[in-house]
Amino acid sequence: MPVSPARAAAFDILLRVEEQDSYASELLHSERCDQLGSLDQALATELVMGVLRWRSALDDAIAEVSAQNLTRLDVEVLISLRLGVYQLGWLDRVPARAAINESVELVKRARKRSAAPFANAILRKLADHPEQIHGHERILLVAADPQSIAKTSAHPLWLVERWTAQFGVAIAARISAFDQEQPVTSIRLRDSSAELVLRAEGIELAPGSLLANARRVTAGDVTKTQPYADARIAIQDEASQLVAALVGKGSRILDCCAAPGGKTWSIADRNPDATIVAVELHSRRAELVRKRVSASNLRVVVGDIRELPAGDLFDRVLVDVPCSGTGTFARNPEIKWRLRPEDLADLHARQTEILRAAVRHLSAGGKLLYSTCSLEREEDESVVEEVLAADSSLRLLDMKSELERLHARDELATDFSSDSVVKGPHLRTIPGIQPTDGFFVVMLQKIA
Repeated sequence: MPVSPARAAAFDILLRVEEQDSYASELLHSERCDQLGSLDQALATELVMGVLRWRSALDDAIAEVSAQNLTRLDVEVLISLRLGVYQLGWLDRVPARAAINESVELVKRARKRSAAPFANAILRKLADHPEQIHGHERILLVAADPQSIAKTSAHPLWLVERWTAQFGVAIAARISAFDQEQPVTSIRLRDSSAELVLRAEGIELAPGSLLANARRVTAGDVTKTQPYADARIAIQDEASQLVAALVGKGSRILDCCAAPGGKTWSIADRNPDATIVAVELHSRRAELVRKRVSASNLRVVVGDIRELPAGDLFDRVLVDVPCSGTGTFARNPEIKWRLRPEDLADLHARQTEILRAAVRHLSAGGKLLYSTCSLEREEDESVVEEVLAADSSLRLLDMKSELERLHARDELATDFSSDSVVKGPHLRTIPGIQPTDGFFVVMLQKIA
């Protein structure tokens, strides 16, 4: 029997994520999925993101009824089993028979026909004993020990232990629980009149949590609307919008690591008369920025900011460095299965190099915003501390004052300058505490 288009697409995406280190969110918005109908698109997204969020819990369930070690299974067989178990344990409206049969057909489709009886037996055992699949009830919403949090929320233990040490066990539990939920889609209104059009087209919106110009989508698909097609709105997490807002207004602005371009676009909208230079290391991703940001005052440069020769100086610099992405697991759950503790030292070294290089392009009196979407100290405070210790021309500004400036211009949804997002000179959003991705932000100023 043929496999349904949604399940075939989900399998193909998960295989690419596993074998090529691709990102699921990009593949789910690729031409492959554009060819699916709306219902199949929704199911494919649910399957892909669900399997990636709950991978360790799915593997635990499979291992409980399998005589064969999971490490010995072909990846195609394991992905088919994960898809089947996710449907059995998490999707109440999918009949068990359909979940089992289509998963077995996926094994055959992947030319692993000899493993089909094995896959069928595993899934039937789990269907007959649903208590061995704990589903979404596994999340602990109350404080517990790191081991329990990691197991019940399908997170690597080493990460939960780090978050517990840094933020406390209760917040570590809330981060982990937040990561397992579908994140709310947030938009930036580039044209205030677009909101009325969106509502007329059936989109339900709620006010932003951080920014006055942000809206949270509570129902409907904004990508099917006219304002989206006309680029009158931009899909962007609110914490990311806040980073761009904090860059402020300048006459010459440098964005050091620009792709995918959401912050660049927001900066360009806020500074229509400024000269803006966006630097991106990879040519393909630089082209994405060009296509996304149609601003006449923007110049996109393909290159490494660490090797860019010193030339004209800039009064505003954004250094949104490549990072581990531990603050974005709700959107990019595959990262938690790829990241290793030793990666943090390598990221720290690269981020420190990038920040030092960016400082060379900052004019006297100019402001530089350093940001990551990481929760890890090695990528955040430690990078800034190392650069400040070696460069007396820089000073760390008070982030509360920067937020107060935004509040005075009525750009904030609320006055949260004294809220939990600010700790001394640092601003940090924490998933589960704020309904956003996790970002770390500091502002540096060149004083000499």
